[in-house]
Amino acid sequence: MQASFSVPTLLLGTTLALGLLGPAHADRVLFDFAPPFTAATAATQDAQTSIVDTAEGRALRVTTGHAAPWPGITLPAPGGTVDLTEHAFVQLRVRNPGQQRIVVHLRVDNPGADGTKHCRTGSLGLDPGTTGTVRVDLKRTSEDRLDGRLFGMRGYPVSAGGLDTVNPEAINQFVIFLNAPKHDHVFEVLRLSAGGRYKAPTAWTSDADPYLPLIDPLGQYRHKTWPGKTASVEDLVARRDQEAAALPGATSAFDEQAGWNRFGGWAQGPQLAATGFFRVEKHDGKWWFVDPEGRLFWSHGIDCVRLMDATPIEEREDWCESAPWEQPEFAEFVVTSATTLKGHYAGRTPKCFSFAGANFKRKYGPDWRPRHAMVIHQRLRAWGLNTIANWSDSAVMFQRRTPYTDAVSSRGTRLIEGSEGYWGKFPDVFDPTFAASVQRSMAAKAGRSAGDPWCLGYFSDNEMAWGDETSIALAALVSPPEQSAKRAFLADLRARYENIGRLNAAWGTAHASFEALAASTARPDPARAGEDLKAFYTRAAEEYFRVVREAIKSVAPQQLYLGCRFAWGNARAARAAAKYCDVVSYNLYQRSIATFQFNGDADVPLIVGEFHFGALDRRMFHTGLVPVTDQAERAGSYQAYVEGALRHPQFVGTHWFQYQDEPTTGRVLDEENYQIGFVDIADTPYAEITTTSRHVGERLYHLRSGQKVEAHF
Repeated sequence: MQASFSVPTLLLGTTLALGLLGPAHADRVLFDFAPPFTAATAATQDAQTSIVDTAEGRALRVTTGHAAPWPGITLPAPGGTVDLTEHAFVQLRVRNPGQQRIVVHLRVDNPGADGTKHCRTGSLGLDPGTTGTVRVDLKRTSEDRLDGRLFGMRGYPVSAGGLDTVNPEAINQFVIFLNAPKHDHVFEVLRLSAGGRYKAPTAWTSDADPYLPLIDPLGQYRHKTWPGKTASVEDLVARRDQEAAALPGATSAFDEQAGWNRFGGWAQGPQLAATGFFRVEKHDGKWWFVDPEGRLFWSHGIDCVRLMDATPIEEREDWCESAPWEQPEFAEFVVTSATTLKGHYAGRTPKCFSFAGANFKRKYGPDWRPRHAMVIHQRLRAWGLNTIANWSDSAVMFQRRTPYTDAVSSRGTRLIEGSEGYWGKFPDVFDPTFAASVQRSMAAKAGRSAGDPWCLGYFSDNEMAWGDETSIALAALVSPPEQSAKRAFLADLRARYENIGRLNAAWGTAHASFEALAASTARPDPARAGEDLKAFYTRAAEEYFRVVREAIKSVAPQQLYLGCRFAWGNARAARAAAKYCDVVSYNLYQRSIATFQFNGDADVPLIVGEFHFGALDRRMFHTGLVPVTDQAERAGSYQAYVEGALRHPQFVGTHWFQYQDEPTTGRVLDEENYQIGFVDIADTPYAEITTTSRHVGERLYHLRSGQKVEAHF
């Protein structure tokens, strides 16, 4: 079948954007705490309630104790039960007027809910003085693995009901609580409402019998159709030709509207000092990049440009209706995995295939690499994007038509054996292998990104196991005596305490000597040893960022160090990053960063290395880390997120993860199969989000500088 929209419309349809996104679905207010509501309406557990007036209207203030495991309140549904079938989610507007950070949980219940069954729960962290929204999706389907015949994916096709679902026809109460707090707290409930229009997932295990094979030769779900699905190889080629005719006009029209220079900087804005490289500067109270020509630049970017994820085909040969990996012309896309970290294939090297790569060759021909790279640069400009961000194809980056970021790695470093983390252990920054590994990684950039004016700068590693503010020190202490980090920590302790007796008195331990402490793998009491543990944590964090900075600047002295892309962190790690990084980076998978507060006690530029939203309305099995209802909501969420960052004085950019959807049947690294692309597996752009991205790009510098602009939505 043909696509329901044309590529020229996707690129040029400014006035059609409203039609694509459609009208917003009105929220249904459940509680706004106006009369006749009284504080007594809410049942309490280890909490007291009162009605207060706030800047957003009347609110229910909840003051909790900390004796009960889940102190908070329960709001009974109006009328006993409420039917929320037409809605996609329930959301709670809540404020933290206290002095400490809290995490507020919202649970939506059916009768018989016990915290695990017949309920759904969401949560939100709130810093003191901030307001946010907790969202709970009214999930009514569960994953179906066909009795084990499906495996190796994060998300699966669905069937009705099951665990972690609710019946939206019979919601009987809403539980708002804190989880095992150690102190008394206070929060204010401002509004509880149902929102969004529910749309069922595209893929159900009842779609066909037999269900396998479930994907077509292009890697698409084969049992359903949807707007934009590619019908055939001929359809691929027709779309290529349509786009080739439209792109030149789309890019020139964008440049005229947005007023960008060749780097994507603000050609019509202030002229600052031109250094020939990207730098950062605070201008009129906000942090900015400054491009090589001296123009203000805000990095509106996208990760994993032409990454070509591969999916395992071992043990799953019957999942595809044909076997394109057996065709000689696609041999280059058959790979054996070198790294499989998690899931069914963890620790193995399965045979894999890149459907994305094969589709590029089908679409653009034998010389697909340079042809497709050119299309990518044109697309990015037409979509209002000015940065090729992390994990991207160097062949695309080094065409030097769009600014890009690069990365250095500490891979090869000896790790702290006592440490742990989602992606692995923490590097031993005191071991000689650490500096050598980073220097080796950076040396490989010479003559490539190093010295290239189109390169903004360098990230280092990614989503490291920073833990809490004692974790690195404790990890060192439970490691073997030859661990360099442990030796460094013990040297600090010797210098401070001079003899083991003084350390034992401070820590409440009974080590016979410092040598005995070195041989021990016991964990001290953090309440007694905390000052020393935190001091060493700071030393280790600063050593990490200092060594990486020196390695980068030794090869690329005029380029920026963009930080380590925090996903987990604490104030000590943030302060160390602020001390040595030119820009501090975070991967922030949340709905908004408009009120983000940097905890590093410094006014420094920040950048988002990763964020995304995904939906289940276009053949995929998993939404990614931040779910939305459909493509219209995904586009609207993108706009709200980026515009929130544009208004924040510290953020100098946001980078979406990622350019293309992950494989339908899961990437080999860790089984992810998220619907998070600007394009799908067959290289077809999603009209909703690319149109929205273009409109954000058109107004990028007006929004950042605080100029009044007309809203498109």
